Amino acid sequence: MEMGTQHVAKLEPFLLMSKAAKGAAAAKLIQDATSAAGVFVFGELLEQPNIQELAGNEQHSRFYSLLQLFAYKTYEDYTQHKDALPPLNDAQTIKLKQLTLVSLAQDSRILPYKDLLRVLDMPTVRELEDLIIDAIYLDIVRGKLDQKEGQFEVEYTMGRDLEPGKLEQLLLSLQNWASTTAAVLATLDDKLAQLSTRSVTAKTMKEDYDKRYQATLREVVDKQKEARNANRPQVSTGRTGMTPAGQRELEKEQERRRQRERENFNENGGDSMDVDGPAEGSKGKGRK
Repeated sequence: MEMGTQHVAKLEPFLLMSKAAKGAAAAKLIQDATSAAGVFVFGELLEQPNIQELAGNEQHSRFYSLLQLFAYKTYEDYTQHKDALPPLNDAQTIKLKQLTLVSLAQDSRILPYKDLLRVLDMPTVRELEDLIIDAIYLDIVRGKLDQKEGQFEVEYTMGRDLEPGKLEQLLLSLQNWASTTAAVLATLDDKLAQLSTRSVTAKTMKEDYDKRYQATLREVVDKQKEARNANRPQVSTGRTGMTPAGQRELEKEQERRRQRERENFNENGGDSMDVDGPAEGSKGKGRK
């Protein structure tokens, strides 16, 4: 059940009785309705013909003013005009203070204790918190008591009856709210469009960066491969199948062999002997 719906239902018995109540009976009905537990809306009762007749009745007009007080005014209004109104009993006093809390909650989400103590004429913080807790249980406001900060944080509140002549003001407030909301939504749309554009731009820049990075990385890897290949010893393609180092070693060995041959030649005096032919001075010797 929505907040406030049950309060309308609790007014129904008084609406039925008002059809037959006139004069003092109608005044007594107002006293009963404003004292009854759970009845927090009175607009429909104010519209009943027998109740409206009290406004022109000098004897009972103050009861009509009392009903107006509970419909859309506050405890401060009562203290300012209490001489023109019937005295309140305890139940009426508590209810009017709770309705005043509802009005304050409609105007501000944060209600400091110091302001509530003054407006509701509460002697102590403990009694103020008890009043607020009872209002929460009655489902006319919802919120949280912040004892550390000394304030009541409003989450939701029931609506009160609309005072005559305040409809135009309410409509103007709603129009201003609608205009402000539309402007905020338009600003949010612009911000979202900018964020979307920035996101696309950032994505494109990242893709370009990744491409350049990969190309640079491939180029570095290729150059490293070329450098390694350039420093690697080349394999000889000659028929010996030797590497350049082996070829150089072979040439050194051949050079050493030629050197030994020259040395042997010099030791023999540079003569050349034919081992196959006889010496010139021994021709004919040893022959028989």
